[in-house]
Amino acid sequence: MTESTTGVAAPLTKAPAADPPPPRGRSTSPLAALTGSGVGRNLGLVVALLILCGVGAATAGERFADLDNALTILRLAAAVGVVSIGMTFVITGGGIDLSVGAILALSSVWCTTVATQTMANDVHWSTMVIAAIAVGAGCGLVNGLLIAYGGVVPFIATLAMLASARGLAEILSNRRTQIVEVPGFDAFFGAEVLGIEVPVLLFVLVAIAGWVLLNRTTFGRRTVAVGGNPEAARLAGINVKRHTLMLYVLLGVCCGIAALMLIARTSTGSSTHGMLYELDAIAAVVIGGTLLAGGRGTIVGTVLGVLIFTTLTNVFTLNNRSISEQALLKGAIIVVAVLLQQRFARRSDSS
Repeated sequence: MTESTTGVAAPLTKAPAADPPPPRGRSTSPLAALTGSGVGRNLGLVVALLILCGVGAATAGERFADLDNALTILRLAAAVGVVSIGMTFVITGGGIDLSVGAILALSSVWCTTVATQTMANDVHWSTMVIAAIAVGAGCGLVNGLLIAYGGVVPFIATLAMLASARGLAEILSNRRTQIVEVPGFDAFFGAEVLGIEVPVLLFVLVAIAGWVLLNRTTFGRRTVAVGGNPEAARLAGINVKRHTLMLYVLLGVCCGIAALMLIARTSTGSSTHGMLYELDAIAAVVIGGTLLAGGRGTIVGTVLGVLIFTTLTNVFTLNNRSISEQALLKGAIIVVAVLLQQRFARRSDSS
C-alpha cells in the first residue's frame, strides 16, 4: 500500500506479467514437423523409391520398366519382406535377432527332407507347411527362453542360434540341395491370382496382418511399451518376459513362412538359403524408421525399406554392377538412416 497526497492509502499497482518465453529447441517449421512425423518419414521413403525407379529407368531403359521386372522385384522382396516384418516387432520390443537367415535355412531343409516329403505325398502337401512353421517357431522359442528367462543378451543368444541352426541344417541335408517332389506344394505356391504369384500375395497378407497387430491391438501397444521402457511396462502390469518370448516366437513363424516362399521360388531346400538375410532385414527395418533402441516401429516403413533395397539390387544387376558395390552403397544408406534417427531423437528430446 502507498499513501496518496490526501493521506488516504492507495492500492499498489501491479505491472502486467510478461509473456512466457517460447520453449527452447521446439521447431515451429511445418517442414520440420512433417519430417519428424511418421507420415513424413514414409513420404520420404516413397520419394526415395521413386527416385531409385527413375534412376533404374534412365540407366536400364525398358528392361527396368518392363512389367515382368516389376514382378521380379516383388518376388525377390517377398521372403526377406516377411522376415523384416517379424524383425520389426522384435526391434520395436527392444531386441534384435541375428539368426533369422539360419532359421530360414533350417526350416527349408527340415520340410524338404525325404521323410517330410514322403509324409506330404501320403497325407497332404500342407505337412511341409506345418513342418517349416513349426521349426521356425521352435527356434524362436529357444531364442526367447534364453533371452527372456535365461538373461542372455539378445546379440549373444541369437548369434549362438545362427551358428547352431546353420550347422544343423548342414547335418540334415548333408550339405546337399534337396529337390521338392510334392506336386501339391508346387501347384499351390506356383499358382497366380490376377497375374501375381502366391508368395507375393502372402507377403501382402503378412504385411497387412503385421500392421493391424502392431497398430490396432493390445499386443502391439505392449510391444511398444516394452521396447520403450521395460521397467515402466512391468510396473504397468505387463509380463515383460512372456511378451519378449512371444516376440521371438512370432519372428520364428515369419522365418518359417519365408522359408516356404524361398522353397517355392527355387523348388529346393538348402542349408545355404537365407544367407545374410539378417543384415537385409535389420537394414530394411532401420531404413523404414523403426528405432534400433526400441519403442517405435512401423510396418509401412519396413515394407518400403524392403522395396528400396530390392529395387536397388535390381538396378545394380541390370547395369552389371558388382555385389561389392551394392554392399558398399547399402552400408552407406544404413549409416545415413541411423544418423537421421539420432537427429530426430535429439530434436524430440529437446522439444
